[in-house]
Amino acid sequence: MSTRKALFPGSFDPFTAGHLNILGRALTMFDEVVVAVGINQDKRGFFDMEKRLDIIRQATAGIKGVSVIEYDNLTIDTCRELGIRHIVRGVRNMIDFETERSIADANRRLAPEIETIIIPTAQEFAHISSSAVRDILKHGGDYSQFIPKGVVL
Repeated sequence: MSTRKALFPGSFDPFTAGHLNILGRALTMFDEVVVAVGINQDKRGFFDMEKRLDIIRQATAGIKGVSVIEYDNLTIDTCRELGIRHIVRGVRNMIDFETERSIADANRRLAPEIETIIIPTAQEFAHISSSAVRDILKHGGDYSQFIPKGVVL
């Protein structure tokens, strides 16, 4: 029996409790989920790559079926390199959905063999965004409820 794998790509700057929720739900559909930390040329990173990878490893320690990588190419190329046929994306609202649908449509044109699965976040995490966490951090606020338990920033 083959292993069903998915790629969960993002800038994860930082990885939030909402991201962990999406990852956990993806693991109910896939045997393995590769969390792929990409370099987004449109965003200046708050945390450097090593710190982002460290945060995700802290958040996913002990969760079976999760691996963490970094990448700097098209998501579909990373999927092809790893033999992965599914991309998992989370959405918080309709604005996120429209953005993700456009990306999924473009990916489908470029790589029809790769399917995107869009998972709406659980309601209790819908208000959490990486940019909100960064803003809280910049201003010295308490960010603990927005990131996975046990993660040290």
